[in-house]
Amino acid sequence: MSEMQSGANWDDPAGPAGARPGKGLVRIGLVGATGLIGRTLIEITSAGDHARMVGIARREITMPPGARMELFVAEPTKWGEVLEAVRPRALICALGTTWKKAGRDEEAFRSVDQTLIVETAKAAMAAGVPNMVLISAAGASVHSKNLYFQVKGETEALVSKVGFKRLDILRPGLLRGERQDDFRLLERAALALSPVIDPLLTGKWEMFRSVEAQLVAEAALGLAMRRAAGRFTHNNEAMRRAAREWRRATEGD
Repeated sequence: MSEMQSGANWDDPAGPAGARPGKGLVRIGLVGATGLIGRTLIEITSAGDHARMVGIARREITMPPGARMELFVAEPTKWGEVLEAVRPRALICALGTTWKKAGRDEEAFRSVDQTLIVETAKAAMAAGVPNMVLISAAGASVHSKNLYFQVKGETEALVSKVGFKRLDILRPGLLRGERQDDFRLLERAALALSPVIDPLLTGKWEMFRSVEAQLVAEAALGLAMRRAAGRFTHNNEAMRRAAREWRRATEGD
């Protein structure tokens, strides 16, 4: 079994003992591998020799070209068992759906953007994973009148209570990047206008400025490596600093 697994089933006798990253590589768990941030994380780590993603998904996924990673396919109830066997240095959670994909149903939306994330966090904690990086969104707040931002805020609060040694919450603005098989008309329109709109977003609105998915992914990787304990929330500017640190640390990969 190679480092690139296109859907290794957790019930497969080979289990997680098959592929192993090379000596010196840091293993980082990933849930949400099919989204823009998840795929970008896979591409970044596959191109270097500093870290290797260990993905966990409910179904087989189409890997980015040249991907080098481990992927375990299992029901969410088994994700904790996978994490316990794999023992990644940290878990990056890029899980999320959209209001449209959830059928404009609040319960369906919460089942992914809140319940699945919180249950995964608890499973990772129980498996002994010390760090978690949660990809949230600018504007997340339990007090928001917007359902999307309210759920994001509630999820942040619930994950904060799980008890990780270190929790990093990333709140990016509008993500710039090429999504795979996920056309979002309003997002495309906003991205097209972002060169004009971004400079107008000042003060409390600055956090909504667009940001490259590559930068967010690099920041997530750098923060996943940190050992200082605590709970930290990062806006676009803070993510830029973390991304620069990651790039300096991996120069020569």
